[in-house]
Amino acid sequence: MEYTTLGNTGTAVSQLCFGTWRFGRETGGIVETDRDEAHELLDAAWDHGINFIDTANVYGDPDGTSEEWIGEWLADHDREDFVIASKVYFPFDGWGEPGPNDSGLGRKHIRAQIEGTLERLGTDYLDLYYIHRWDDDTPIEETLRTLTDLVREGKVNHLGASSMAAWKLTKALWESDVEGLERFDVTQPMFNAADTDDVGDYLDVCADQDLAVCPYSPLAGGFLTGKYERAEDGTVVAPDGSRASLTDLFEDRYTSATAWEVLEAVESVADDLDATPAQVSLRWLMDQDRFTCVPIVGARTPAQLEENVGAVDLELSNEQFDRIDDARGGDDDGYR
Repeated sequence: MEYTTLGNTGTAVSQLCFGTWRFGRETGGIVETDRDEAHELLDAAWDHGINFIDTANVYGDPDGTSEEWIGEWLADHDREDFVIASKVYFPFDGWGEPGPNDSGLGRKHIRAQIEGTLERLGTDYLDLYYIHRWDDDTPIEETLRTLTDLVREGKVNHLGASSMAAWKLTKALWESDVEGLERFDVTQPMFNAADTDDVGDYLDVCADQDLAVCPYSPLAGGFLTGKYERAEDGTVVAPDGSRASLTDLFEDRYTSATAWEVLEAVESVADDLDATPAQVSLRWLMDQDRFTCVPIVGARTPAQLEENVGAVDLELSNEQFDRIDDARGGDDDGYR
C-alpha cells in the first residue's frame, strides 16, 4: 500500500479508503454485509495496509450498526493506526420517532450525534467528521462554530463536507476564513469515470482550495467492474444479487450512453495492462493531479477488496488516462 497526505492536512492515509455503508444494511430483505463478514473485511483491509475507514452514524439497520461493528473490531487493534471518518446530518432512528431537533446541522443535533458516534466506535475522537448534507434550515455559521468547538475540544481532528452544490461549499469556506473558524479539508462527492453529471465546478473549488476528494461510488455501483452487459434494447443485463438487480435506480443513475463508451475505454485499457476494469477505474481516480483523490471502496468480499487494492500497483500512461477522459467527453479542464 502507498500513502498520501489528505489534502492540506498533516494526516497520511492509504490511497484507498474502505467504506462501510454496507455493514448491516438491508436491501430488499437481504443483509448486504453481516457482522462476521464486516470483521473479516476489516481484517482484510488492514492486512492490505488500508488505514482509512469511512462510516456514518446512519449506516446499517438499525442506524449505528456500522459504527458499532467497527468499534468492536477496533477494540482489538491500536486506534492510533487508523484514520476514522464518520458523518452527521440525517435523523438517527435508534432514538425512535425523530423530534424537531433530531436531524440537520444545528448545534443540538451535532452535539448529540458526536457523543453517540464516539461511544459506538469506542474512541475519544474522530480523525474526520463530515457533514453528510447541507442544511438549508441552519445558518452555516452555527454549524461551523459547533464543529470548530469539537475540533478545539479534541473530539474531531479535521472537517469534511459530503454532497452539496459548489457555491455552498464556497460559502462555507468563505465563512470559515472570515470568522476564523475551522474549515473543511476533505470532500466526498459522487465522482467516477462513468458518471458524467456536472461536478466540474465542485472539483474546481476543491482544486483551488487544496481540499482532498474522497469520492463515493468510484466504480459507479459496480458498473465499471465490467460485470454488466448492455441488451439490444439498451437495458442492463445484471448478474443475480448485483446492484442493478437490487435497485430500479441503477440504470437511470449509472448507465447513460456515455457511460457505456467509458466502460469500453476502461476495458480496453485494462486489456493493455492485464488488469481488471475496476482496477483501471480506481487508478484513473487516484491519478487526478489537481487534488488528492482517495476513492472509497465498498467491497463485498475479501477477494473483491484484494482486486481493488491491485489498483495501487497500476500505472496509466497519459494516453491511457486520456482515452478514458475522452470517452467521458473530457475538455482538457486541467486534470492530468
